[in-house]
Amino acid sequence: MVKYYDKGVYLLDGKTIVDAADAKGLAAPDEAREGTIAYSIMRAHDKSNDPKKMRIKFDALMSHDITFVGIIQTARASGMKQFPIPYVLTNCHNSLCAVGGTINEDDHGFGLSAAKKYGGIYVPANQAVCHQFMREMLASCGSMILGSDSHTRYGCYGTMGIGEGGGELAKQLLENTYDVDAPQVVLVWLEGEPRKGVGPHDVAISLCAEVFGGGLVKNKILEFAGPGVAGLSMDYRIGIDVMTTETSCLSSVWVTDDKVKEYYETVGRPEAYKELKPADCAYYDAIVKVDLSKQECMVALPFHPSNAVTVKELQADPVGVLTRVQEDCNKQLGGQVELKLTDKIVDGKVVADQGVIVGCSGGMYDNLTEAAAILDGQSVGDGYFNLSVYPSSMPIGMAITRDGTAETLMAAGAVIKPAFCGPCFGAGDTPGHNALSIRHATRNFPNREGSKPGEGQISAVALMDARSIAATAANGGVITAATDIDYDIPEKKYVFDPSAYNKRIYFGFGKAQPDAELKFGPNITDWPRFSAMGDNLLCKLAAVIFDEVTTTDELIPSGETSSYRSNPIRLSDFALSRRVPEYVPASKAIRAMDEARRAGEKPAEALAVLGKVCDNAEKLLENTDIVSCVFAKKPGDGSAREQAASCQKVLGGGANICYEYATKRYRSNCINWGLVPFTIDKDTTFDYAAGDYVFVPGIREAIANKVERIPAKVISGDKVDDIILNLTGLTDNERTILLDGCLMNYYAAGHAE
Repeated sequence: MVKYYDKGVYLLDGKTIVDAADAKGLAAPDEAREGTIAYSIMRAHDKSNDPKKMRIKFDALMSHDITFVGIIQTARASGMKQFPIPYVLTNCHNSLCAVGGTINEDDHGFGLSAAKKYGGIYVPANQAVCHQFMREMLASCGSMILGSDSHTRYGCYGTMGIGEGGGELAKQLLENTYDVDAPQVVLVWLEGEPRKGVGPHDVAISLCAEVFGGGLVKNKILEFAGPGVAGLSMDYRIGIDVMTTETSCLSSVWVTDDKVKEYYETVGRPEAYKELKPADCAYYDAIVKVDLSKQECMVALPFHPSNAVTVKELQADPVGVLTRVQEDCNKQLGGQVELKLTDKIVDGKVVADQGVIVGCSGGMYDNLTEAAAILDGQSVGDGYFNLSVYPSSMPIGMAITRDGTAETLMAAGAVIKPAFCGPCFGAGDTPGHNALSIRHATRNFPNREGSKPGEGQISAVALMDARSIAATAANGGVITAATDIDYDIPEKKYVFDPSAYNKRIYFGFGKAQPDAELKFGPNITDWPRFSAMGDNLLCKLAAVIFDEVTTTDELIPSGETSSYRSNPIRLSDFALSRRVPEYVPASKAIRAMDEARRAGEKPAEALAVLGKVCDNAEKLLENTDIVSCVFAKKPGDGSAREQAASCQKVLGGGANICYEYATKRYRSNCINWGLVPFTIDKDTTFDYAAGDYVFVPGIREAIANKVERIPAKVISGDKVDDIILNLTGLTDNERTILLDGCLMNYYAAGHAE
C-alpha cells in the first residue's frame, strides 16, 4: 500500500521518476531541489541571503483559544502595536465553556478585544474548527500560513502550512522571521484509485505507519504528486494532508489541478488559484510510493496514529493484536492504571463502545455524506455504542442540513454536534472507564480521550476512517471495514454558503483601533519576569524519563488543563502531572534555591554540590544559575503547544537534556523560553536519576562563542562523571534569545530586527 524508499530521485516533466544513482547529465541535487514546489514557495518567502538557512515571513497566522492569549500577551510585552499580517483567532478548543467557571469565555472576550485593538480576524465559538476556516477563507496557491496548532496543514490547497509554538507566531507579529535549515523534500507518489469504502484516513494511517517510527521524514517537506492525485476529491486530499503532522514532517504541499481551481471557485475566491507543479527537473531526497488501489481499511490502535493494522488483521487475530497493544500501552502508562483492551473481544470480534467523527480530519463534507449513505436505513442501536458527528464548520453544517445528510445520520441514531476540536485533545465525548472509542480524529495519544490515568481512570482511542466508523455503527459496534458494506456513494456536491461567517465573524485586518481596551478576566495574567542567563549553569534533574518518546501531552496535559493556559503560573502546576507527579514540587524547590541565591544567600545544597567539582564554590555560586532540568530520551512529539516549555521555565527550568528532540517545534519552544536544548551522543549512557546534578561551567561564554560540544560534570551522590553536552544548529538569534533568558527579554533588549 505504502512504501518508503531511502534514495534520492529526480522527477522529470512531472511524470518520470529517475533514481539519482542512475541519473546522468542532470543538475546537482542542491540545484534541482530548487525545482520542487516546496522550494518555489519557500524561496518566495525567504528573506535570507544564505541558501542553507531560510528566514521565512508568512502570509497569515492562525491561533485558537488555547493559544492566542499567551501569544498576544508575549507580543504585547515585546512591543507589538498591531497585527502586520492577517491573524485569525478562532474559538474551537475551549468553546464549550463548561469547566473552570468564567475563564474560557473570558479568553474569548480577550480575543475579540485584541482583534479590534490590533486588527485581527475573530471567529466566535462553534463557527468553525480553526483549520477548516483557514482552508475556506485564507488558503491560496503559493502562500504560507503559520499556526499555533500542530495540524496546520493546507498543502493540497497549494498552501504550505506549518504548526509551531506561540513564540514563533509572536516573532511574526513583531515582523521577525521563522528561521529553519533548508529542508529536505520527500516525494509522495500517488498511483491508482481507492476502492469504495476506503477513505482518506486509511491512507493517512498507512503513511504514518510507514514513515513515523524511524523518523524517516522528520522535519522534511512532503510533496504529493503522481497520477493518483487526479482521482481524489479535495476533501479526500485534505484528509490525507492534515495527518502528515503525525509523520513528524515540517510541512506538505501538493500539485494543484482543476479540482483545486473548482474548490476556490466554490468558496468564492477564484483568484486564490494558480497551477503549482514541479519544474521540468526536480530533485527529491527520498520517495514514498502509495498504491491507492491496494489500500485497505485501517485502524490505528492506542497510543499512536502509526500503531496501525488493517481492520481485517485485527479481526482475524484479535487476541494476539490486542494483547500486544495492551502490553505496550500499560508499559507506557507506567503502572498508574491498567488498560484491558482484550475485554473488547466479544464472541471473537472486537467491539467498540463509541464512535466519533470530528474536527479538521473527520468533519469534512465528503466524510459525512458517505457515512450517512452507509447508515441510511440502519441503526446505531440502543446499546452501549454511541456515535457523535461534528461538521467542521458552519457552512458544512448548513450544507448537510439542506441536502438531507444530517437527517439521515440523526435518523440512524447519530448525534450532530457543532464545530469543535474537543474530542481531538480530550475535552469532549470522554468515554467510560476502559472503553474503546473509534474516531476519525487526528490523534490517539493517552489522555486524548479525556481519561485521567493518575486518578485510576483510563480509556483508549483507535483511529479509523469515517466510512468504517459508520460501518461499525451499523454493525452494533463490531469493528467493521467499510469495504465489507454494500452501499452507494452519494452523488452530492458541497455548496458553500458563507452567510454564517458574514454575520458572526469579525473581519478586522487592516482596521486596528489602537485606543480600544483589551478585555481581561481574572485568569488572564501577564508572564512572570525572567532573568538573563548567568555565567554557569547548575542543573538539578527534576524528572528523568526513559520512555522511547515523551509527548507534549505528557509534558503538559491537554483536556481540562487547557482552561488555565491564560494563567502561566497556575498552569505550571500541571506540568508532567500525569507522568511524573513529583516534578512540580521538585522544580519549585530548585527554583526557591535560585531565588535565595539571587537574594544574596548561599544555599548549602548548591554549595556542597559545587564543592565536589571546584575549589571556589562560594565565588562561583554568585554567577551560577540553579535551574531544574528534564532528561527524556526523545521529548516533544505531538502538539505545537508552547506551554510544554513555558511551564518548565515558570517553574525554574533552565535546560533539557535528551538524545534528540522529537520535533523542531518543541525544540524551538524550548529556545524561545530560554531552556537550553542540550543533546547527548546516542552512545552516551545516561543512568542518572532525579535529584542528581549536571554542572555546566562557562555556559554563557560557550553559547556566545558558538561552541557546540560543551564539557560538563554529572554529580550523583559522591560520584562525579564527565559528560559532553551538544548544542548544535543554533542560529545567531537563537543564541541571543538563550543568553537574554527568553524571547520576551530578547525583544525588550532591542535585539529584534
